[in-house]
Amino acid sequence: MKTISLKIEDDIFQEAEKILSKQKISRNRYINMAIESFNAQERRKILSQQLKKESTMVKDDSMIVLQEFENLGDINV
Repeated sequence: MKTISLKIEDDIFQEAEKILSKQKISRNRYINMAIESFNAQERRKILSQQLKKESTMVKDDSMIVLQEFENLGDINV
């Protein structure tokens, strides 16, 4: 486990303290949970950006393949 020192804005700290006074978890656990949640959110954002970029890269090829499949329906067998 790593030890860190951080500065927290007063209003954020006060809100966290109010929440912690009603919960049965330590401040340390609360901060760990917050960081874990934020990391998950950021991972989803990064993945979404990657998927959007890759989707844009293959968009033209996908449209060509779709057109080829549609043209197959036009062929009388």
